Amino acid sequence: MISRTPPLLRPRDGDALRAELRQAAALANVPVLFGGEVHDGTLHLTEFLGTRTNGLRGLAIPPASGLGGRVVHQLRPASVPDYSNSLSITHHYDRPVLGEGIRSVLAVPVVVAGVSRAVLYAAVRERTPIGDRTAEAIVASGRRLATEIAVRDEVDRRLQMLGALDATRGAAPAAVSEGIRDAHAELRGLAQSVPDRQLGSRLRAVAERLAGLVGDGEGAAASDVGLSPRELDVLAHIALGCTNSEVAHRLSLKPETVKSYLRNAMGKLDAHSRHEAVVAARRLGLLP
Repeated sequence: MISRTPPLLRPRDGDALRAELRQAAALANVPVLFGGEVHDGTLHLTEFLGTRTNGLRGLAIPPASGLGGRVVHQLRPASVPDYSNSLSITHHYDRPVLGEGIRSVLAVPVVVAGVSRAVLYAAVRERTPIGDRTAEAIVASGRRLATEIAVRDEVDRRLQMLGALDATRGAAPAAVSEGIRDAHAELRGLAQSVPDRQLGSRLRAVAERLAGLVGDGEGAAASDVGLSPRELDVLAHIALGCTNSEVAHRLSLKPETVKSYLRNAMGKLDAHSRHEAVVAARRLGLLP
C-alpha cells in the first residue's frame, strides 16, 4: 500500500497577525491597532486592539480602495495625518473609520514574494502624525509576519511535493531523486535560519520525510550514528556536490567550521572521504 502524505495542519495566519499586533502594542504607544489578511486581492479586517465600536469589523476592502486598499496595491506603507481631509485616498470607509474616532492612521502591507498577504494598521484619535517609534514597530511587525508566512508557504509547497512524489517511490527516476535531495538540503538550511524553534523542528521533520522517500529501507541502524543537526546540514549540501566554500555560504558558516563538521561526520560514519560519508549516510537513511 502506498503511504499518502497527510494534509498539513497549518496554523491560521490570522493568529500570527494577532500576535504581531499584540507585540507592537507592547512596544509602541498607540491606542488603536488592527489588521487583516488579504485574499484574492481583497483585504478583510478581522483583528482589533483598542477599538470602541464594531464598525470596522469584517470590512472587505478591494485593491486601491481606502488607505488599506492603497497599500495592498502599492506594496508599501502609507499614512495620513488627517484621515477625513486626506486627498490621497478614497473615502469609501469614512463612516466606520470616523465613527471609531480615528483621525491619523498608518497602514503597513505584509508583502511575501511581491504580493500583499495582510495589512497592519496603527491609529490615533488626534490629528497628529503617527510617531516614528510606532511606525518602526509596525513595520518591524510586518517584516516578521512576512517571514513567518513565507516559511509556512515553503513548508506547504514542500509537503505538496511530498504528496506528489510519494506515489513515485519504488520507481523514482534519477531526476526526481535529485530534486528530493536538493529540497532536503534547502529545508535543512532553512530550519537553521528561522528564529522560531518550533518552526525549525517542523522543517527538519519535513526534511527527514524527504530522506525517507529515496531511502533503501536500511535506516534502522541510523540511531547508532549520532550525527548532530549541523553535521547533517553539511553532509546534505556535500551530497549535492557543493564545495566547502559553497556549503559555508549556504549555511552562513565559516569554511573552517564546515571542515570541522565534515571531519566529525566522517569519523562517526567511519568514512575516509566526502563521498564515502555521503554513501554511508544514505545507507543509514540519514540522507535521501
